[in-house]
Amino acid sequence: MSRVPFVVVLITAGSRREADRIAATLVEERLAACVNLVAPIASVYQWRGNIERGREVLLIAKTRRALVRRLTTRVQDLHSYDVPEIIALPIEAGSAPYLEWLATETRPPPTGKRATKPSRS
Repeated sequence: MSRVPFVVVLITAGSRREADRIAATLVEERLAACVNLVAPIASVYQWRGNIERGREVLLIAKTRRALVRRLTTRVQDLHSYDVPEIIALPIEAGSAPYLEWLATETRPPPTGKRATKPSRS
């Protein structure tokens, strides 16, 4: 099956409030069709020579591959971290109705109308 023009973008945030704000902005600005928030997650990472541990919120954003640069810039503008995690993973295939919905929700609306919401994101 050929690759579809969509990606899943993983983003971590330091709080639920920050994650909610980023998610809402990405959807409102049509940079993502849907953003799932998964919390809490435990993160272990190196930062400035130290092993750090923290609780974070994972955002899972579904969008077009062509929007990743704009989405990345917007997340960086909104994020409190010096180096936020923003990783795009390709979607190889998916349900045709869902992918059609994703395409509709990430393109500027011609009349300001929104597509019908799917049962699950």
